Amino acid sequence: MRHLLSAADLDRDEALQILQTAEQMHQVQDREVKKLPALRGRTIVNLFFEDSTRTRSSFEIAGKWLSADVINVSAKGSSVSKGESLRDTVMTVAAMGVDGLVIRHHASGAPQQVAQWVDAMVVNAGDGTHEHPTQALLDAYTIRRRIGELDGRHVAIVGDLTHSRVVRSNLILLRTLGAHVTLVAPPTLMPSGVSAWAKEEGFDTSYDLDEVLPQVDVAMMLRVQKERMSGGYFPTPREYTVGYGLTRERLKALPEHAVICHPGPMNRGLEITADAADEARSLILDQVSAGVAVRMSVLYHLLASSEGAEK
Repeated sequence: MRHLLSAADLDRDEALQILQTAEQMHQVQDREVKKLPALRGRTIVNLFFEDSTRTRSSFEIAGKWLSADVINVSAKGSSVSKGESLRDTVMTVAAMGVDGLVIRHHASGAPQQVAQWVDAMVVNAGDGTHEHPTQALLDAYTIRRRIGELDGRHVAIVGDLTHSRVVRSNLILLRTLGAHVTLVAPPTLMPSGVSAWAKEEGFDTSYDLDEVLPQVDVAMMLRVQKERMSGGYFPTPREYTVGYGLTRERLKALPEHAVICHPGPMNRGLEITADAADEARSLILDQVSAGVAVRMSVLYHLLASSEGAEK
């Protein structure tokens, strides 16, 4: 594996290998000295053209705990703010001899394009409304640690599916790992062409959260991305919560063994209430903790592998 641009880049064995290595990486967080020498001498540049807290911080920590030299570049503090193109920016950075680029960009497909321009390893840290493969990996890692293998498990992904890059990556990876997935959203927030997509990929869709919830092992709530919405996708926030929010009343319908996930940041009181977010079955903080371990594993497999060493 040269790059990680999509969850579809991983077959089952590769995904499980990353998750198993993440288990070992997770132990570093409990050490007094949180350092491994695996990427000593390597240089990784985090290029973030969109705001981020969790993803950027966890990639930075992951690289540093693996002893790599990590440099953060944001659009606001770079030549991009002066009008420089994406191509010129990444070519300039790559010319400095860096080994890896971690890229978040508002345009879908940007990391795939960058991977064609440079020799450095490229990781997609979120591109537009397309994909976010490391988020899917850390979600799967977190769920597996709590409920075991995903084969035959039922996962409901609920919320703003139209504007989410998390849903596509999660759907691909969860299916790769053997889970059954149901997408739940109001009609206005279902992706265009979802029926044909569902038939081709073998997942279900529903507009009725109350019907699906009692059958699931995992309820994955997605953020309502108000900043990406230019029209009225639902009448009022209150109506959205009544129809599709994980409320105190809906917690009673969730099976006792089921767990709650949310990739963050949360709109408390909109897609998820405080009761659900802070419930014992909530894995939301576990997901944040898992982010560093999983991204350490991804960087290790891409840069410390025999292929990376040869490069």
